[in-house]
Amino acid sequence: MPFPTLQIRTLVKDDNTLELSLQDIEIPDPGPDEVVVRIDATPINPSDLGLLVGPADLSTARASGTAERPVITADIPEKLMRMLDARIGQSLPVGNEGAGEVVAAGDSDAAQALLGKTVGVIGGEMFAGYRCVNVFQCLELAPGTSAAQGASCFVNPLTALAMVETMRMENHTALVHTAAASNLGQMLNRICTKDGVELVNIVRKPEQEALLRELGAKHIVNSSSDSYYADLVDALAETGATIAFDATGGGKLASDILSCMEQAAMRNMGDYNRYGSDVYKQVYIYGGLDRGPTVLTRNFGFSWGLGGFLLTPFLQKAGIEKNIEMRQRVAAEITTTFASHYTSEVSLAETLSLEALAVYGKQATGEKYLITPHK
Repeated sequence: MPFPTLQIRTLVKDDNTLELSLQDIEIPDPGPDEVVVRIDATPINPSDLGLLVGPADLSTARASGTAERPVITADIPEKLMRMLDARIGQSLPVGNEGAGEVVAAGDSDAAQALLGKTVGVIGGEMFAGYRCVNVFQCLELAPGTSAAQGASCFVNPLTALAMVETMRMENHTALVHTAAASNLGQMLNRICTKDGVELVNIVRKPEQEALLRELGAKHIVNSSSDSYYADLVDALAETGATIAFDATGGGKLASDILSCMEQAAMRNMGDYNRYGSDVYKQVYIYGGLDRGPTVLTRNFGFSWGLGGFLLTPFLQKAGIEKNIEMRQRVAAEITTTFASHYTSEVSLAETLSLEALAVYGKQATGEKYLITPHK
């Protein structure tokens, strides 16, 4: 029988406003290779916020509706509306991943094998009470693993693993990560420590440095320090890192990294070359913590690249065997290497409160929210 449930929806209107609300939906019976998962926990990731609030100005957010059915409305700057033409009038579900118990299953052996199990699940529309998905979108969790522990078993763990795999596939030997004290950054540190990979962590606050040192991180550079540029060159020269993953996106951080990589490479050059070093340097932007333009100061030679990085294209390129290998590692190490930490748990309705939105909307390190739809 179908499962009625509530689901968080985001809607862009033609009056330059964004509306967030709770809507009634009905989850259909599962097909042969499908299961219905009761979503017991689902994290609010930065990638979710891109859809949930988009370019809305959260300082204009106002509340209406009721405690059980809250509505949040926020203004969208007129200059940004042209980017949203395709979204106007569409009520869209949100939430990349979650975890919970499989409460209904299709007829196939693979689906039936998951019935009653706790699984992590990916596929969108997770900010809801239930979700129907294909069995391949599920990751069976070890007995005793809670939904909260498994809620973030796809996006951050697989992205962190994908960064290390990309480093290897593109023939680099060490890497750089910005916003490095985040949940993803902490996972990446644990992976690199376990796998013997040199990692340069860029943070912007002393407390973030302290957090990473507690994890055993060796190379930490504070972008707010007076010695930041020199510290970064030293760390890059020591590690030989020539690939970076940048969560900020805007500003000149990507340019700084390329410049420092070039300086580190030039230390090992004997003769001057007006075209710079022949060491190839790559920065991938995978986030948008800074929504301003990416600014490059071309002082890093001609052997470099700047591009975007998303998990899904990587997984498609990596192939099914690598996908399975990465998933199995996540499941085996979900409470250690890939453990996530949350500062607050909120219901679906509480997610649409001005108080909660003001916190998780900042995307600040150490303030990760977990939605628990059935509490």
